[in-house]
Amino acid sequence: MTRIRELRPADAPALTALYEEYAWWDDRDVDAVRKALTETEVAVGVEDDGDLVAGARVLTDYRYYATVYDVLVAADRRGEGFGERLLNAVVSRSDLETVPGLSLLCHEGLVLFYESIGFEPFGPEFEIPEGGTAELLRMTYERADESPASE
Repeated sequence: MTRIRELRPADAPALTALYEEYAWWDDRDVDAVRKALTETEVAVGVEDDGDLVAGARVLTDYRYYATVYDVLVAADRRGEGFGERLLNAVVSRSDLETVPGLSLLCHEGLVLFYESIGFEPFGPEFEIPEGGTAELLRMTYERADESPASE
């Protein structure tokens, strides 16, 4: 039986196992994932026959912004509709209804999948509060000798 459920800190070992299937997340450890789940108000998982097969986290202020992170589906379960169920559960959450839209970053090869859920690609040009539009770039700041896993 498949069910959608909230992810809790106790799910850290199962979620960490999903992260390990993705090369760019294989450095995440159970303690750091547990802490992330503790600090994440919106974390959704798909369980099938008692096994966690998909998960996603949303960071939000419940008013202006909500960004979906860490969308994952078990490698041996991809193509079975779990990603679609997961994302539909996220976008239909009543506690996120006050947010004008959800955002996420994805690889180019996943654009069609996210479009099938209702996400739309956006370019670097955004409407600004003062009126008109401006080009915006995503920027990151990387700490030199620290990593989230070491906290």
